[in-house]
Amino acid sequence: PSVPTKGAMMDNRFATALVIACVLSLISTIYMAASIGTDFWYEYHTLSPAENVSEAGRSIWEEFVSKDADEKTYTDALFRCNGTVGLWRRCITVPKNSHWYSPPETDMTTNCISFSLSDQFVEKYIEPGNHNSGTDLNRTYLWRLQFLLPFVSIGLMCFGALIGLCACACRSLYPAIATGVLHFLAGLCTLGLVGCYVAGIELLHKKLPLPEDVRGEFGWSFCLACVSAPLQFMAAALFIWAARTNRKEFTLLKAYRVA
Repeated sequence: PSVPTKGAMMDNRFATALVIACVLSLISTIYMAASIGTDFWYEYHTLSPAENVSEAGRSIWEEFVSKDADEKTYTDALFRCNGTVGLWRRCITVPKNSHWYSPPETDMTTNCISFSLSDQFVEKYIEPGNHNSGTDLNRTYLWRLQFLLPFVSIGLMCFGALIGLCACACRSLYPAIATGVLHFLAGLCTLGLVGCYVAGIELLHKKLPLPEDVRGEFGWSFCLACVSAPLQFMAAALFIWAARTNRKEFTLLKAYRVA
């Protein structure tokens, strides 16, 4: 009678681990998707954005939204206009109706423009805005990796979830090892994304230092990606632990029955 009781206890333990792992995986996927789709990876805070915009007139955001805007052009606008940067879009905060003949306004609006697919793979230059300065390979590949890695991470987790569904259909924990490995790789991709983004921002600010009246900081979209990575690692550990321990216990139980 003791053997079925022990088996039931093991099943409950593994089931609990798998449920927790699935919840962690779901939360990390939601966090990752939210961070990719929002524009607050890095934020610039300017002391008097309305005055800055009024001094330069409409040219600031006209150049900002221009298809020909280079890295220096839109970065200067981000500095001056409380800009925010995401993986896919950049935004600035400007007065709703700003003209050279009108006084500074307090009624502000946020204008955003998306990075095109070609923008994601464009070369970065040693001197931003100067096409004759040569290619900065470090910043170029960091920029490309920060675009590709989040999609690889989400893809690995979705593939892992598909394997998990197959495992449920087969009523076996063995495929959970593959699910755990995929979540571990997804965590590495997310961690690499965070590292690439931080390194890219630091290198950019060495080329284009922040003005004295501008403060920069990482935003909540970046924080979501930072939280997603450990959740993926914890989910991976639980999946692998449940599968390996169940296999070991099953082998021991089978040997006991044969004996």
